[in-house]
Amino acid sequence: MKNTKKLISFIMVVTMILALCSVSALADGEAFKLGATGPLTGGAAIYGNAAANGAQIAVDEINAEGGIQFELKYEDDAHDAEKAVNAYNALKDWGMQISLGSVTSAPANATSAENFADRIFALTPSASAPTVIDGKDNVFQMCFADPNQGGASAQYISDMALGSKIAIIWKNDEDYSTGIRNSFVTKAEELGLEIVSETTFAAGNDTDFSVQLTEAQNAGADLVFLPMYYQPASLILSQAAAMGYAPKWFGVDGMDGILTMEGFDPTMAEGVMLLTPFNADSEDEATVAFVEKYQELYNEVPNQFAADAYDCVYALKQALEAAGATPDMTNEELNDLMIEQFTSMTFDGLTGDGMTWDSTGAVSKSPKGMVIENGVYVGLD
Repeated sequence: MKNTKKLISFIMVVTMILALCSVSALADGEAFKLGATGPLTGGAAIYGNAAANGAQIAVDEINAEGGIQFELKYEDDAHDAEKAVNAYNALKDWGMQISLGSVTSAPANATSAENFADRIFALTPSASAPTVIDGKDNVFQMCFADPNQGGASAQYISDMALGSKIAIIWKNDEDYSTGIRNSFVTKAEELGLEIVSETTFAAGNDTDFSVQLTEAQNAGADLVFLPMYYQPASLILSQAAAMGYAPKWFGVDGMDGILTMEGFDPTMAEGVMLLTPFNADSEDEATVAFVEKYQELYNEVPNQFAADAYDCVYALKQALEAAGATPDMTNEELNDLMIEQFTSMTFDGLTGDGMTWDSTGAVSKSPKGMVIENGVYVGLD
């Protein structure tokens, strides 16, 4: 018994020493410093917190394996470009070597310019505007670019014969909404889709959509395309229901999160369709494990922002391992290695198999059609 107790004590001491060594190793620069900005507070906080949570799960899993180690730090940018630059500078002072960029497009337009100037490689999970990566050889996207999403939505609506008369409501002072709308219209014209109504709104004029909805209804639109984030979409859906207008609704990835929006009745989103690279109901082993872990930690079903951020960290791990990178390298050295790897590698993740990136930083992967039924996303295909 005494020997057993001594053995247990010895194991505990060794375990503590190893744990302390691990902490010391991380403190001594044995981990890659991975930084990001996102809206952790404010109206877009669902996106930022989902991305931060998904990235943290990936970091914890990778660190537990004992190989490559990451130290992750998210700074709040409140979905504001100026605050995002301040947050980026705080991460730079912290010693950020690699970046997850910014979560939303407007802040990412500002911080990606800093990434480019400082030669800090960035892989954003969800900032989809083309301007985020345009002319920046070291800024890459895990998400669909806006033109790809708009064109793919028009193609899907056409292929599935979802609507004969289409209305579009879009936000004219936002890169995200404008970019998707433009590519949707171009593809719709190519496919012969009939757009019978097109109305816009802007910040400060985004609470009453009666004019836009009435025009769509009077034009006989049987499908309304909403290239926007979930906040205005939630109002449009609620106001349409109140006026008895019930077309088919087709949204975009920015609407992912509407079901968990505080104060919104999720039954208003019943039947909403959208394209997304992630299906939380998928039965593949990796997705099931991720969803279970996310629900256990955060008590909700992960959206695509969480899954894209999770994939970002694992894609960086793959690239760092393949390049033989070490945490003592400068951000400039790592930047060059990451560009080389991402323009030549193939990656399998939660949001797609066989993902590749071109020299512009845009990702190639296939979207999935989803519809909201009984408060959950269900595959359309």
